[in-house]
Amino acid sequence: MNPRISVIIVNYNVAYFLEQCLNSVREALKQVDGEVLVVDNQSVDGSVAMVEEKFPEVTLIANKENLGFSKANNQAMRISKGDYVLLLNPDTVIQEDCLKKVVDYMDARKTAGGLGVKMVDGKGRFLPESKRGLPTPAVAFWKLFGFSSLFPKSKIFGQYHLTYLDKNENHDVPILAGAFMLMRKSVLNEVGLLDEAFFMYGEDIDLSYRIVKAGYKNVYYADTSIIHYKGESTKKSSVNYVFVFYRAMIIFAQKHFTQKNAKLFSFLINLAIYIRAGAAILSRFVKRITLPLIDTAVILMGMLALTDHWERAGIYFPESTFNLMLPAYLFVWMSLLYIYGLYDKPFKWKKISKSLGVGLLVILVAYALLPKDFQFSRLYILISAAWVFAYLLISRTFLQIFLPKVFSFRPTINKRFGIIGDSDERKRVSGILMQTTDQKAEVFSISSDTNPDKEVLGTLSQLDEIVQIHELDEVIFCAKNVSSTDIIHWMKKLEGQQLDFKISQPESLSLIGSNSIETAGDLYLMHINKIEDPTNRRLKRIFDISIALIFLLISPIFVWAFRRKGTFLKNMLQIVAGRYSFVGYFNSSALEKIKLPRLRIGVLKANDMHPEIGDAQREKLNLIYARDYTISKDILILKNCWRHLDREVRT
Repeated sequence: MNPRISVIIVNYNVAYFLEQCLNSVREALKQVDGEVLVVDNQSVDGSVAMVEEKFPEVTLIANKENLGFSKANNQAMRISKGDYVLLLNPDTVIQEDCLKKVVDYMDARKTAGGLGVKMVDGKGRFLPESKRGLPTPAVAFWKLFGFSSLFPKSKIFGQYHLTYLDKNENHDVPILAGAFMLMRKSVLNEVGLLDEAFFMYGEDIDLSYRIVKAGYKNVYYADTSIIHYKGESTKKSSVNYVFVFYRAMIIFAQKHFTQKNAKLFSFLINLAIYIRAGAAILSRFVKRITLPLIDTAVILMGMLALTDHWERAGIYFPESTFNLMLPAYLFVWMSLLYIYGLYDKPFKWKKISKSLGVGLLVILVAYALLPKDFQFSRLYILISAAWVFAYLLISRTFLQIFLPKVFSFRPTINKRFGIIGDSDERKRVSGILMQTTDQKAEVFSISSDTNPDKEVLGTLSQLDEIVQIHELDEVIFCAKNVSSTDIIHWMKKLEGQQLDFKISQPESLSLIGSNSIETAGDLYLMHINKIEDPTNRRLKRIFDISIALIFLLISPIFVWAFRRKGTFLKNMLQIVAGRYSFVGYFNSSALEKIKLPRLRIGVLKANDMHPEIGDAQREKLNLIYARDYTISKDILILKNCWRHLDREVRT
C-alpha cells in the first residue's frame, strides 16, 4: 500500500536547520503514513553525514553537484510513492498534526490540486508570501512601485500577497509558496513536475499556475502553521537575489503570457531589476560609508584646528605637513579603526583603545624614521591621538543614547534568557548558552511540565506572565519537551513584544532562531568560532595579502629556497587572489562532523609544527586553532614552516 504523503526536502549547506526540520517531520508522521526524501545539492557542511546518522529512515539522494531547486525536487518526485507530494524547505518547522490535517483536508476536497499553509518567521510574525496572487503585469507594477504597501486592503493594489484576504481563514488562491507546497500526485502526473528552466525561484509560481489552468484549485489553508526562517542560504536584500528572482519572473511571463503582455511584463521586470539592484547597492554603500565619512571629516577638522592653534602659538608647520603628513596620519587612524572592528556590530569599547594604541605606535615609529625636515612635533601626534580618542568616546556615547535603534552598537548586557523544558534539558541548554554568548546572561528556568519542580519560575502555560514580569529578552524552547504546536502557538501569541526565540533540538549543540528581520535564521554554536570574529578575519586576510605580496616582490631571490619554484609562485598568487590562505585546517573527513567555521584552503596547516602526531590529535589542533585563533598563530606557523610554501595544495 502506498504511503499517504511523500515529504521532499532539498538541502544546500543548512545542516542544523535540516536537522530541526526532519525532527518536526518525524513527529508529524506519527499521525499519518508517509515517507521522507532528502535531496542534498553537494553540501559541504556535513548535511549528508548528519542525515545518515540521525535519520536512517530517510531516503537520501546525495548529488555530486548543485542541480538547483527544480531538478533536485524532480529527482525525488519521480521516485516518490505517496498519494500527496509535499515540497518542504529545510529551514521550516511543522506542527505535529500538520501533515494529518492537510491530508484530511485534501481527501475531503477533491477539486483541490495544491495547498499551502500559514507561515510565520522566526519571531512569530505572519509571512505575507503564505498566500499570493498571479504576478500579471498590472499586479507586478503595483508591487514594484509600492502601491500594494500603501493600499494593502485594496482588491486592485493588494493582489500580489492577497493582503485583502483574512490570514486566519481558508481561501482559494492562485499561487502557492515553495516553502510548503502540497500537491496531489495524480495532478502532478497530469500537469507535470517543476520546470527545470527555473534554477531557483519562480518554479513554484509556474507549477501553481499550471495546476489552476488544469482546472484544479490551490488552497491557502489557515488551520495549521509552520515556522519558516526565510531563506537562510539567500539574503533577499542582495543584488544577486534581485537578479535571479526577477529573471525567473521573465521566464514565467514568456512561458504563460501573450507576446504583448510578456513584453510589457519583461519591460517592467527589467526596469525593476535596475531600480532594485541600484537601490540595494546604494543603500548598502550609504549604510557602510556614512559613519566612517563623518568620523573622517570630524577627525580631520580636529587635526586642522590643532595645527591652527600650534601656528598661533608660533610653532612652524612645514607645507609637507598639510600635503602629506596629515593625510597619512588620518589614513593610519581610519585604517586601524576599520581593521580592529570599530564599525562592526555590536560595538565594543575595547576596540577604540586597541586600534588607537596600535595606531599611535605605528605613527610614532614612522615619525622616528622620517627625515628631520618632516619631524615637526611629537606632542602634536600625542594630542591628536587624544583628540581622536575623545571624539570617538563622545560620538559613540551619543549614538548609543540618542539613536539606539539606528546604531545598535551596545552589546546586550545582562541579557535575560528563559529556557523551557525538563530539568535535564534546561541544564544542557544552559551549558551551551554559557559557552556561546559573550554577554553576561541571566538564565531563568521554566518547566514544560504542569507539575513544576522548585527551581523554576513557572510553567509553559504561564509564559506570557513570566516574560512580562521578568522582562525576558529571549525564550529558548527545548524541542525534546515542548511540541512544535506549542512553540508556534507561543511565538505567535508573544509577537510584538521585542522578544527573540530559539529552539534547541535533542542532543544538538546548536540553538536555532531569528534575532532580526535582517537575519533569516541564527545559530548559537559551541564556542569554537573565535576565528569568525570579523576583526580576526580582516587581520588574517590583510596578513595573507601583505606577506604574499612581499614574497612575490623578493621572489627573484627568495624563490631559490624552494624545490618547486613554480608551485611556490602559484600559491602566492592564489593567496593574493583570495583562493588560498597561508594557514588553514588540516584536511580531514572529520571536519564535517566537528563543523568548524569555514576557512580558505591553507598552503600550510594548523598541525604543520607537529608533523609526527596522528589524525585524532590533528583534529584537536584544528579545533584549538579555530577556538583560540590570533594572528600570532599564523605568524608562528609561517615562521617555522615556511619551507612548505611550495606544497601542492589539494582543493
